[in-house]
Amino acid sequence: MKILKTKILFICHGNICRSPMAEFIFKDLIKKKGLTDKFCVASCATSTEEIWGNVGNPVYPPARDELRKHGISCEGKCAVQLKKSDYGEYDYLIAMDSNNIRNMKRILGGDPEGKVSKLMDYTDRPGDVADPWYSDRFDVAYRDIYDGCVGLLKHLIGENS
Repeated sequence: MKILKTKILFICHGNICRSPMAEFIFKDLIKKKGLTDKFCVASCATSTEEIWGNVGNPVYPPARDELRKHGISCEGKCAVQLKKSDYGEYDYLIAMDSNNIRNMKRILGGDPEGKVSKLMDYTDRPGDVADPWYSDRFDVAYRDIYDGCVGLLKHLIGENS
């Protein structure tokens, strides 16, 4: 019997800061809860700015350093771009901000099944995860992404606060 996994795709502009942070924070959370076999988790970009041919840039060093501060590795992760076919592959397509939502819907051709949402919608302070590329506040991005991932996991496994 095949075990069905919930498939989650985290998305930001370049896939070198926020979405990989979300991917690896979420993977860390499910590992600690013994739920790794229940989920398939990945991340990608809405732009091609960090992708050269078939090779994407690695996670931006300050984002990698912030993850490392919390004991989380993102070793081997390179930027990849969102594809229209990802809509059929994933159950949840989770954006970091409103611009990502707009670009995702353009790439995906809409959201007929309601799979697209923002990460902060799973917290008590919905909105955008500010882009640390511009603010250099990777600590703030980590906090928001962590809170969003905790809220998303609780939503998915049916836990109340």
